[in-house]
Amino acid sequence: MSQPTAPSKGTRPDGATSEADASRKVREMFTQIAPRYDLLNHLLSLQLDRVWRAKTARKLKTILDRPDAVVLDLCCGTGDLTFALKKKSKARVIGADFAHTMLVRANAKSAKMGGAVPFLELDALQLPFADESFDLVTAAFGFRNLANYEAGLREMKRILKPAGTIGILEFTEPPAGPFGDFYRWYFRKILPKVGGAISGDAAAYKYLPSSVARFFRPEELRELMRSLGLQRVEAAVWTGGTVALHTGIKGS
Repeated sequence: MSQPTAPSKGTRPDGATSEADASRKVREMFTQIAPRYDLLNHLLSLQLDRVWRAKTARKLKTILDRPDAVVLDLCCGTGDLTFALKKKSKARVIGADFAHTMLVRANAKSAKMGGAVPFLELDALQLPFADESFDLVTAAFGFRNLANYEAGLREMKRILKPAGTIGILEFTEPPAGPFGDFYRWYFRKILPKVGGAISGDAAAYKYLPSSVARFFRPEELRELMRSLGLQRVEAAVWTGGTVALHTGIKGS
């Protein structure tokens, strides 16, 4: 089994030479795969992606139950976590992403729900919100795609109210062993072929496992969050160590 590489300062798709170039390539990638994005998420995760998002919403229920709470779901894609947060929630929930074609699909879903959730097109590294605007800021399987992780966390913290919460749901790699070895074989050999065949973009589904391999391990992301001043930082690792929900609270 290959050893994990040290996490970079941000994602670097093949050929990216700078943060701006990385952001452009990520946006182009998600623009390309948007038509099959939901189908492949559910298919390739064996429907577990639905479970992970629902579990995230339950973990954050205390905030979502507050009628005065304002929630921002960053890197929302087609809105699946956004809707999971909004379901049975009393809070105001907003979704945001920088890939227009993803938001077209998110808005179509929202329209079927009577426009229950507004979606905004914006860059997670340059958020147009005032300081201390939100009670909860989340990101599901999108934080890993930021061109600068520390800058992204700083922006999330900046717009968070005192005592507000950050929640980051991301893939991680399980430890060595029979399950971990099987997972890596599936994730690196099978998933890219199936994803590429169905989406028509083989590069996007080759990027997925490589970006996870380069991303933080749970203890590393936990340490970064703590280093930026977040408190009570926790990492809940699920499904054999394949995903982790990191939460941290901004000091009062």
